Amino acid sequence: MRAGFTFASISALGPKVAVETAREADELGYESYWTAETTGPESFTTLGVAGTAAPRLGLGTGVIPIQLRSPMLTAMSAATLQALEPERDVYVGIGFSSPVVTERWHGVEYGERPLARTREYVHLLREIWAGDAVTFEGDFYGLKRSRLGVRLGEKKPKVVLAALNPKMLALAGEIGDGVALNYLPASHVPWSVEQVRVGQERRDDGVTPTVFAYVHAGVTERSEDNLRRARADLFSYAVVDAYANNFDRAGFGDEIAELRQRHAERDRDGAIGAVSDAMVDAIDFVGTADEVRDFGRSYADAGVDVPILMTLPWGEDRRRVISDTMAAFVS
Repeated sequence: MRAGFTFASISALGPKVAVETAREADELGYESYWTAETTGPESFTTLGVAGTAAPRLGLGTGVIPIQLRSPMLTAMSAATLQALEPERDVYVGIGFSSPVVTERWHGVEYGERPLARTREYVHLLREIWAGDAVTFEGDFYGLKRSRLGVRLGEKKPKVVLAALNPKMLALAGEIGDGVALNYLPASHVPWSVEQVRVGQERRDDGVTPTVFAYVHAGVTERSEDNLRRARADLFSYAVVDAYANNFDRAGFGDEIAELRQRHAERDRDGAIGAVSDAMVDAIDFVGTADEVRDFGRSYADAGVDVPILMTLPWGEDRRRVISDTMAAFVS
């Protein structure tokens, strides 16, 4: 099974762990290393040090909010990684973030028209990487004789769109080099891929977007404490409309309805408790090494080209859980 690994869920352990886990991933046969970006370690710096530790691995942001970086800044950062290792795969995973991340945490306007803005953003990334001076006046961005100051060879970074809803999934199929799925059970993968293929039918460049998906798993005890952590994690996403809608489509409508009602009543404990064991086991899985291996393979069997392990580092020895899970996932 082709597999990636993400630092996103363990970034609280510090950037040095990125170096350690990149080396582990390389030794275990993973093909790519990813990280996200909110208020923790900055993504491209993290990927730079991880890439130095493991030059064989592809490097990906998964994902960076487009509201926080101009197209030129993202293009510069990705081009720098690509220029350092011209034959390496560099994936620019981008997404339209939430108001909490953009407005509360960064003081940046959330914005409107996510589909149109994402389309314009991707267009500009590719124009900038082409190497010519770019003059562009769009609905969201304007550039005048703007030229990338990093020289790239034939290989350019690839654009991966984070997507949940049908229209964004279709847009990923239409303009992306890949799509990144997240917080979904394996049973919901075929529907998601179908939406991507709908968009793919509108393109004429012959590209078939790669389907990536974050697989949340940990080789650790299925204890009440760990189940409670999983419920709290899923709750924190279910209060966001886009994720709530996707959980509903994936078959967890009853849980989401109760969770949202209790959250509106300011009953946080009740809202967290509304997340069922079935929902936990389908999305935030903890179990034995063999069970985690099979859980990861279920995503590949459902249509994911590259499952990306998002480790759930829950237990007394968090570092041991990470290593055990990494080994089990690709065993």
